[in-house]
Amino acid sequence: MVDCLGLVLAVAVTAASVQDRDAAVPLLQRLRGLYFSIRLVWADGGYAGRMVDWAAENLHLALENVRRTDDTTGFVALSRRWVVERTLSWLMRSRRLVRDYETLPDMHEAMVLWSMTMLMSGRLAGRRPGAFSRPAPQAR
Repeated sequence: MVDCLGLVLAVAVTAASVQDRDAAVPLLQRLRGLYFSIRLVWADGGYAGRMVDWAAENLHLALENVRRTDDTTGFVALSRRWVVERTLSWLMRSRRLVRDYETLPDMHEAMVLWSMTMLMSGRLAGRRPGAFSRPAPQAR
């Protein structure tokens, strides 16, 4: 779960056998517990139906689906969905996340949060966005 700037708010790592809709319930509950002021969540079209009603009734969250239109062909950047994809590409610059080294889901969640912490601290230090390596030396 990321915010409008692409910064990670909450992470849930599950086994591949867990459906995304099933994993969304504890993730949304975690999000509500951490950030009580969030009122709107944009989600993929797979989270439609009962998930929208459940989020509204139990968590007081408006779950709005971002869908691709049927008449669209080729690549089209969808509003709000590209923010998540951009964040995933930033995180994949961290070598530890490129491979599945972790055996525990909690450890992988920690590595995602650590990678995002490195990204944010690099931005605060003045490095270019998305860079995990040291900045190039200045010419003298």
